[in-house]
Amino acid sequence: MDANLANTPVPASTVLLVRDTKAVFEVFMVTRNQKIDFAYGALVFPGGKLDAEDSNIKLLQSCGEQGYNQEELSARICGIRETFEEAGILLARDLASGEMINGERSLKLAKLYRKALHDGSVTLLEILKNENLILACDQLILFARWVTPKFFSRRFDASFFIALAPDDQIASHDNVESVNSLWTVPADILKKADDGHATIVFATRMNLQKLAQYKTVDDLRSDTLANEVFTVEPEFQDDGGRVTYTIPIEAGYGITQYTEYGGPSLKIKSQT
Repeated sequence: MDANLANTPVPASTVLLVRDTKAVFEVFMVTRNQKIDFAYGALVFPGGKLDAEDSNIKLLQSCGEQGYNQEELSARICGIRETFEEAGILLARDLASGEMINGERSLKLAKLYRKALHDGSVTLLEILKNENLILACDQLILFARWVTPKFFSRRFDASFFIALAPDDQIASHDNVESVNSLWTVPADILKKADDGHATIVFATRMNLQKLAQYKTVDDLRSDTLANEVFTVEPEFQDDGGRVTYTIPIEAGYGITQYTEYGGPSLKIKSQT
């Protein structure tokens, strides 16, 4: 295989489920299983790489006429599937009523299909047909796009979406790829990471910092819809364990450099 082809970024989707609280909004995160070969032990947002089934023409049609091209729809379908697998929340509407499914129905669907979808014994399209549902692709708003640097052996082209968690649907980790979960204020988890009480990877940290600029989901959603997404492919320099990432200021994260040290603890050493 051509070396460049082998190092081509794999499309992936990540979903930042958010909800308002009395003080400030929260985001849902899961702790990756130590047995997982990517970001193991880290706090991440639900997500994963696109499957071939995510581009199934019938699945694409299930999103309806929402003004997205095939690539954009496939990314949203992947995000919805991963959110159901990893968080137990299904962003879908009842075909007859057009209403988002409620918590009671979501819980029943999770008991019936979550594990089966994860292990491949049922497809998302089969679930939609069985349950008379359509995907709520319009509920995912593109928030960020990150590409893994070229010299990494495993590379992803990851779309980060924000999605408002339905009021009465209950989020939970899957005990397969993730072993714990929590709703957290973005600024709180950043402080825990800085204090050494949580592990977060660089892209996760940057997007938490971006989330922390907002106090309400409405502000977050309206600002995200108004701004163009800048694709970020960080430059990377490893100086004896001091790993420095450089990103363009145009990306909108308020910094251009960030240095990790002491392994995956991801504490700030310097930034400009």
